[in-house]
Amino acid sequence: MRFELELTGLKIEDPRGHSPETVGRLRQALTSGAPAVPDARRPGFFEIQAGDQVFYIHISPVTQRITLLATWSREPELEIARSA
Repeated sequence: MRFELELTGLKIEDPRGHSPETVGRLRQALTSGAPAVPDARRPGFFEIQAGDQVFYIHISPVTQRITLLATWSREPELEIARSA
């Protein structure tokens, strides 16, 4: 299942020390309604797709704070194989 997260007034925590540019791209993706895929095994965890980059985040159900946990480049070849 995919859906869009549209969040404003974001507080993004980055415990792994990603670059400011990476955090900025995540913020832009979230405020523009980028596609989000919930993690079926972990409630509150999502993959956010923004162009050729994927962000793995957690949204606290209590505080609504977003924690950036990981990011990686999206591989279009795998996306084609998954949809076949």
